[in-house]
Amino acid sequence: MQEEIINKVANSALEIFDLEDYYPTGFRVQVDISEWLLEGFLLREKDFREHLKSHDWSQYQDQYVAVFCSTDAIIPAWASILVTIHLSPFAKKVVSGTLEDLETSLYEELLPAVDYSKFEGKPVIIKGCSKKPVPMSAYVLAAQKLQPFARSIMYGEACSAVPLYKKR
Repeated sequence: MQEEIINKVANSALEIFDLEDYYPTGFRVQVDISEWLLEGFLLREKDFREHLKSHDWSQYQDQYVAVFCSTDAIIPAWASILVTIHLSPFAKKVVSGTLEDLETSLYEELLPAVDYSKFEGKPVIIKGCSKKPVPMSAYVLAAQKLQPFARSIMYGEACSAVPLYKKR
């Protein structure tokens, strides 16, 4: 006679906090300012402004945009701001930096709005493996937000979670 296999994880009070569940849908793109610089390094204001005027900004409609420079050019602060002003009528969100900076900014907006009270007094696992580009900063912020509520916090998967915090 075969013994029934019992799924102890499914029957436990364990809660999974999966950051992918909060991942905002939408296309992400980077805008590289170096494309509008002389040889990728020198900003000539008149030429720069002309490039921005002739650029098709509508291609960024409803997208999340990271504005950065891929070269070591020294860019005046107003240049990124001017690019942002051109992007703002079209993009969902614009940040200065990389795609990771963009993801960080999105999670910094989303995670404070989550209702963490459902995790009150429960053991919580912050799910580790992610198919989407969830930045490390999102995991750090999630742990901070969960700590006042959770009885314990672990990281990883139910079969191999690393304990991080336990309420005294």
